[in-house]
Amino acid sequence: MRLDKEQIARLFADRFGQSPQWIVRAPGRVNLIGEHTDYNDGFVLPIAIDRAVWIALGPRDDRSVAVHSVDYGEDASFSLDDLKQATPGWIEYVKAVAWSLREAGHELHGWEGVISGDVPREAGLSSSAALEVAAARAFATVGNLDWDPIAMAKLAQRAENDWVGVNCGIMDQLISAAGRAEHALLIDCRSLDIQPVPFPPDVAVVVLDTATRRGLVDSQYNQRRAQCEAAAEFFRVPALRDVGPALFEREALDLDETTQRRAMHVITENDRTLQAVEAMRRGDVAALGVLMNKSHESLRDDYEVSNEALDVMVRSALNQPGCHGARMTGAGFGGCAMALVEGTAVDEFGRAVSAEYQARTGLEPAVYVCHPSNGAEVFEG
Repeated sequence: MRLDKEQIARLFADRFGQSPQWIVRAPGRVNLIGEHTDYNDGFVLPIAIDRAVWIALGPRDDRSVAVHSVDYGEDASFSLDDLKQATPGWIEYVKAVAWSLREAGHELHGWEGVISGDVPREAGLSSSAALEVAAARAFATVGNLDWDPIAMAKLAQRAENDWVGVNCGIMDQLISAAGRAEHALLIDCRSLDIQPVPFPPDVAVVVLDTATRRGLVDSQYNQRRAQCEAAAEFFRVPALRDVGPALFEREALDLDETTQRRAMHVITENDRTLQAVEAMRRGDVAALGVLMNKSHESLRDDYEVSNEALDVMVRSALNQPGCHGARMTGAGFGGCAMALVEGTAVDEFGRAVSAEYQARTGLEPAVYVCHPSNGAEVFEG
């Protein structure tokens, strides 16, 4: 079910017998290009998508937060004066944000609310970051805190790193907090400088869930990070972001072959991301598609984080009319691919790519058509 503020307001009224005072939303995301560059201080180019986590809420007189999750059919509550970690679950993300805000010196106020969302879970669209940023926006609204998207994204990231225990980068929370409708955001993962980039009109991003889930991703992810750090140390720079093509060509032959290929991906992916920005600014959708294709090839061959399902999905997408480019998106080893598709071809594209992929793999994929949306917002109830 696709949600809007009227629906979440009705869900609150059904639960609490009155209208909510506020409604907040925070979107999921898709990364157009710039994969495994974030922890190398590089560049990423995500969009906030038109699927979000919604919270309808009102203030409480006490120091507690009481929430009903429509999606899980569960009630949960906690005291702001007694924040303790518990069994992992959806409420821990809300609690983690409260802890992170408190640790940063913000004064918190109690509230009650209803949470629901239409960001598919475990599909690589950052439903957890959307929940964290929505919770941050809720606490900021009730407590009359200034909403600084970058500062709040950092606190949401800290919540996931230090409370939930997932060592994510900043991209997911930042695009959810600061996204802009009809634009991608070029994010410099070192400075956190963000630049809105106009998204090409008349095209859509189609997310293609392979129905496979990432296996051994933590160990593989940590291994890739260690290889990148070793390469940066070899080149005597703080991060691979600082290695240009000339330095790489001059010295890379002294690296072992595997580390050389890992570094090659990061260096070329950063360059592709900046080229993608220029292609989008001049409205060159074909050039953007070519860069996406090259990104997938590099992730498959140099970084080795694709798998057979992702490769079949990308080939199936590229076989369809109206597809400008396709690549895996996210950490890899399963999960989702994404394609840039002409708006008039989207419906037939979805049917055809699903049929071809299922015929080749025996797996039934899910297809999500996405458009760039605003980041976290608040509305009067």
